[in-house]
Amino acid sequence: MTPRRTSGGDADLFGPSTVVRSDPGGAAESAVAVSTLADLLKQIVEGSVPPLWVRGEVTGFKPHRNGHWYFTLRDASAQLRCVVWARDARRLPAAPDEGMQVAALGQLSVYAARTEVQFAITALEAGGDGLWRKAFEQARRRLEADGLLDPSRKRALPSAPRRIAVITSPDGAALHDVIAVATQRDPGLEIVVVPAVVQGEAAPASLIQALERVGRWGGADLVIIGRGGGSREDLWAFNDETLARAVAACPVPIISAVGHEVDVSLTDLVADVRAATPSNAAEIAVPVRADRRAALASLGPRMLRALRARVEGRRRDLERAAGELRVRGGRSVERRRAVLDRYAASLEALSPLRTLARGYAVPTGGDGQVLSTVSAFRPGEMFTLRVRDGVVHATTSDSTPLPP
Repeated sequence: MTPRRTSGGDADLFGPSTVVRSDPGGAAESAVAVSTLADLLKQIVEGSVPPLWVRGEVTGFKPHRNGHWYFTLRDASAQLRCVVWARDARRLPAAPDEGMQVAALGQLSVYAARTEVQFAITALEAGGDGLWRKAFEQARRRLEADGLLDPSRKRALPSAPRRIAVITSPDGAALHDVIAVATQRDPGLEIVVVPAVVQGEAAPASLIQALERVGRWGGADLVIIGRGGGSREDLWAFNDETLARAVAACPVPIISAVGHEVDVSLTDLVADVRAATPSNAAEIAVPVRADRRAALASLGPRMLRALRARVEGRRRDLERAAGELRVRGGRSVERRRAVLDRYAASLEALSPLRTLARGYAVPTGGDGQVLSTVSAFRPGEMFTLRVRDGVVHATTSDSTPLPP
């Protein structure tokens, strides 16, 4: 800035010895544009204030269709406009809720179009694990609504797998633990390592690709997927909803082993079996070979005892059935005998012999036909008379019909 003194006529305007600035904005003739001032303000703010954490209450949250988030942080006496650009929003577990108390890491900036100070946020933490818990619960509810958490859809693990695929980092402690425990329990077991990234933004896609490779291969009896312990951010890849759905869709039974015993991920919830640690996953997956041999050795005597018990049971069942048949048969014979006795009595009552026993006789001709009328007896013709205790051979000498 170069000052210059005025003289002569200028004294009427500025007074004697008045200094007039000649740099941009120093006078009306050198006025700067609003955008120039806005850019200057932006440089001053961003250059003098380093990134910092700010605490406040979220209000007026508005997600934009292009992925940006806009809201205001406020406390009892002030408020600050905030923006989370889409590239940063994608790295956060979930959007904050209205009224949520958060701590935000960001950079003060100036929105030149309105010359407004705004806070560009790159990291966001709610009280406790609020945002992380919110994202987890939202994804869990969607998986549950689709039936992927239903215990009935989980498959049984093979009792004696011969080949296990392990999806994890090839450099991590988890792989070492799985191999050490599994080979100690069954030295003949084949372990196939399917390498994958297990933390960071690239991890979900890498793990999904590993699952797809195992599915296409089709040579594994069982899959173990997981990693060792770490921070919440380190383990968060296993809470990715797309990865959880890929685990549920895996055609091979799968054990999830993520972190330590207290860590529970979405991958754990949809897997067929959840193991507390990678070592525990190997223990669940691989039976001890010596124990299996002992079980097989004891299987023969157990089967023989079971067969004998079953034969003895069937013999007792047959004896019981035979006894019941004898009782039922005797009762049936008695019932039929009573029926026959009733029929015999009825037939006896209707028998002609009973009639003859009362003093009646039955005459029959030479052709065996019963002679039941006077006109059937012809004089001089022989006939037979059946009485109670025999027959009498007679000849008709005369016949007299009864009056009407």
